[in-house]
Amino acid sequence: MAKIRTRTFFRKGVWEENPVFRQILGICSALAVTNLMTNTLIMGLGLIFVTAMSSATVSALRKITPERTRMMVQVLIIASYVMMVDIFLKAYLPDISEALGPYVGLIITNCIIMGRCEGFARNNPVWPAFLDGVASGVGYALVLLVIATVRELLGFGTLFGMHVMPSGWVPWTIMIMAPAGFFMLALFIWVAYELEYKKTQPSHGDK
Repeated sequence: MAKIRTRTFFRKGVWEENPVFRQILGICSALAVTNLMTNTLIMGLGLIFVTAMSSATVSALRKITPERTRMMVQVLIIASYVMMVDIFLKAYLPDISEALGPYVGLIITNCIIMGRCEGFARNNPVWPAFLDGVASGVGYALVLLVIATVRELLGFGTLFGMHVMPSGWVPWTIMIMAPAGFFMLALFIWVAYELEYKKTQPSHGDK
């Protein structure tokens, strides 16, 4: 039963209720950091950590948090975990911290985290809230990594900084520019909905 429930959380977070291509949330950072896979991976892991821990904490405090001040409490909780991520990056991964710049701090304003805290964590026990936060963060990170794979491959000819394209490869400069993030996200959404549409259409044998 527990396994089925866990699978359900991840199915919804990764596909059925994916925060990026289903709910169009958190797309600012999705467009800003996806020109390099390493930065994207770190950003995704940071958001998974913040979403999961914030949801678990909000759930643990839900019975003693006053209704009228719950939003301020949630923002304070989220900000605390974002500061942990920021301090960790500055201490152990300073180059990536500098490359991500203000986008780490802006995790506080990411709609995905507040949405899961307000929409799920404050009405459910700690463990389901934690799983819901992890699943939503994984769904966000996977979409960003798919977009980053295409942008870095075509824009730099590399994957995680390692050259994989032939020596004569001419980089597509536009892929490392911000507009490419919009194009790739739109393409991803189109492909995802096409797959969903074909999946829901009855086959000829069913007629």
